[in-house]
Amino acid sequence: MIMRMWRGWTRIENADAYEKYLLATGYAGYTATEGNRGVCFTRRDEAGRSEFLLTSLWESWEAVTAFAGEDPSRAVFYDEDDRFLVERDLTAAHYEVFAAS
Repeated sequence: MIMRMWRGWTRIENADAYEKYLLATGYAGYTATEGNRGVCFTRRDEAGRSEFLLTSLWESWEAVTAFAGEDPSRAVFYDEDDRFLVERDLTAAHYEVFAAS
């Protein structure tokens, strides 16, 4: 199994709206992709900004590629992300899962 992680930041006053937007776009896209084994979207408010950490579990590299495209290290963005994000990782980190419950 593969864990994929991505981070992005919004202004704190835009965080609630971005949460709703992420649920409609990212969450829907992740969970609709065959081979997705779970997602966890988290938020941390700090110093006037909100950090969003998105983690997802995938059954294989083929499933990651089905979601992310030919270069799975590239982050996936949606149409309105520029409206919300003040900083973002342009890549996603991947980890081989060797134990989970």
